[in-house]
Amino acid sequence: MTSGAQPDAIELAVESLESPALTKAQLADLLFEHIGLNKRESKDMVDAFFDLIVQSLVDGRDVKLSGFGNFQIRTKAPRPGRNPRTGEAIPIDARRVVTFHASTKLKEQVQTPPKA
Repeated sequence: MTSGAQPDAIELAVESLESPALTKAQLADLLFEHIGLNKRESKDMVDAFFDLIVQSLVDGRDVKLSGFGNFQIRTKAPRPGRNPRTGEAIPIDARRVVTFHASTKLKEQVQTPPKA
């Protein structure tokens, strides 16, 4: 279990991960194993979840996931830049970027050392 406050949380052993990053395929496998959805439904659910987040951000809407954090769209103004190799001044265009701010709950869980 990841914390004493969440007895129903899915336990994820780091040793079971094939890579240091958690992938969409691994999320789908966890849904298959712990929820009982078939593999196709699990993959579709994970894809739909991320597609919804992406589309909300593309549309300019922030995404707030309670207990996890917020994804926000930020518009950066155009600014002068410099080519580091030549030192030549170049303009950097205005653009939109996604920022993530972890919730206090997530920050606290990350700060707590893992139990052996």
